[in-house]
Amino acid sequence: MNNNKVSLNVEGMSCGHCSGMVQKTLEGIEGLSNISVDLDGKKAYFETADDNLIEKAVKQVTEAGYKASKE
Repeated sequence: MNNNKVSLNVEGMSCGHCSGMVQKTLEGIEGLSNISVDLDGKKAYFETADDNLIEKAVKQVTEAGYKASKE
């Protein structure tokens, strides 16, 4: 299976701690790879072969206190 490159819009990140929390949240989801967070652009990026993990990522980032949506 090919990995899909996913971009999430993440509202509410205002500092390095915020982007670190989003990064840590995404790193805790097994099946995501090449995770990066762009604080200035208010985005998070990752790759996954499982489309179900995209919704899981949105849910967990939202539960961490940020408004996330798939781009």
